[in-house]
Amino acid sequence: MPLQDPAQGSIFPSLSSSSSRSRTRRRASQPAAMDLELNFEISRTAEFILNRNFTRVALQFPDDLLKHSTKVVTCLRNKLGSGNKVGLFVMADTTFGSCCVDEVGASHIGADCVIHYGHTCLSPTSTLPAFCVFGKASISIPLCVEKLSSYFGTNGKPIVVLYGLEYAHAISHIKEAMVEAMPKTKLELIFADVMCSIINPLEDHRKSDELGYLGSCSSVNSLGVATGTRCSLGGLIWDLLEGRRMEDYLLLWIGPDNSAFSNVVLTFNGCEIVRYDATEDQLVTDVSQQKRILKRRYYLVERAKDANMVGILVGTLGVAGYLHMIRQMKELIMLAGKKAYTLVMGRPNPAKLANFPECDVFIYVSCAQTALLDSKEFLAPVITPFEAMLAFSRGSQWTGTYIMEFRDLINSSQLEVSKQPEEARFSFLKGGYVEDFELQENGDGDNDGTLALANVTEKALQLRDRDPDSLVKGIAKSGAEFFVTRSYHGLETQANSSSPEPYLIGRSGKASGYKDERSEPETL
Repeated sequence: MPLQDPAQGSIFPSLSSSSSRSRTRRRASQPAAMDLELNFEISRTAEFILNRNFTRVALQFPDDLLKHSTKVVTCLRNKLGSGNKVGLFVMADTTFGSCCVDEVGASHIGADCVIHYGHTCLSPTSTLPAFCVFGKASISIPLCVEKLSSYFGTNGKPIVVLYGLEYAHAISHIKEAMVEAMPKTKLELIFADVMCSIINPLEDHRKSDELGYLGSCSSVNSLGVATGTRCSLGGLIWDLLEGRRMEDYLLLWIGPDNSAFSNVVLTFNGCEIVRYDATEDQLVTDVSQQKRILKRRYYLVERAKDANMVGILVGTLGVAGYLHMIRQMKELIMLAGKKAYTLVMGRPNPAKLANFPECDVFIYVSCAQTALLDSKEFLAPVITPFEAMLAFSRGSQWTGTYIMEFRDLINSSQLEVSKQPEEARFSFLKGGYVEDFELQENGDGDNDGTLALANVTEKALQLRDRDPDSLVKGIAKSGAEFFVTRSYHGLETQANSSSPEPYLIGRSGKASGYKDERSEPETL
């Protein structure tokens, strides 16, 4: 069984690890098929499809599980039966992060639903229902309980246990073993529960709007009654006792050091955090390296404050609420006196963003587990919507709270940037006071639209008429002005002549000897 498999680290251990492959070769074909059906939850998947009468189903595999797709399709077809005409389509190479449901790819084949395999962030979808198969990562329960009980015996703080969704299958066994291993202690131990493995767009959207607990904490229970604090993050949900805060608990994470763990560290940066690595059977108590990320993020916020042009990177086309977040970011940028450009390019990388040198900073609107991009190699920093709120809202201060899920920012606070006094602000990076462009122009009292357009045109011409040999270029406020101030514009035509030039016939033939080249006689 996967619970006691000594092979560590794989979400589907009996199919991926070397030791499991050697055991599989010794087994008969029937037990191997049973392992595949158990790991990929073939029966539950077929039940989900048949109960909802889906006829076109998209199977989304990450790159590391794509090699098992043909076997999964075969088992799933056998379970559905020959009488059911259900179309199964395998999807790979997702448009954005593989942890999100790829509704764009599914819409290309007209799918009714998506079956998502592997690591997932459980972000709510916009239109299509989805069934998530988390996988069953290997973990030794006796070794895990031994490590945890020995550590918790010397620590008297209450504990909240969070975990990667690939370990959800073993949490109930770990909980029972922990109670048996520590019967005499009155330790407050809270295990988080998985919200669900089925995502229904309308139901989840309405539920999250009413409770407001996606990626946050609220003092309501599932019935809306204030009994304690309900917290949720990355598809997990748990209730704290009344009067308790997350800072009062020691937070235990069971799983690898991945994007989900970084989400936990940044969101609950005020908690003492311990991580149990099931692959190495090791308890990691030092997470200072992860918390050091906050210093880097604060520096990016200060850089974003000095930006004039901001690019909004669309990092998802399926997570519910992403369009609302983009509109909110545009309004925030406009009220802060800056220019905004919306860019859709799939997964961003330094080469793609280098095509937009006019943007001083980029805002990445995506799910919580793909929002943090290491932008050290980028020409301009990439920040999250929460960091944009801090950078572009006058008078805002970072209290230590960090919000990864952009849906928690929607309607969390009304934008009041325009009501702030139009005064210079101090830039820590430039070491002096600076003024935003739009705020300067608004103070001139030019309300006439024609006059305002004339002023912008005049300033653009002034930038064009600067000395071309001057090393000091004008500071551009828009993409057009930035292009004017560039010293190189690509291949240019003759500016003084408007008549078309005659075309010329170039060389023809092979490179070894063009037709216009004279052939020399061979010499003996």
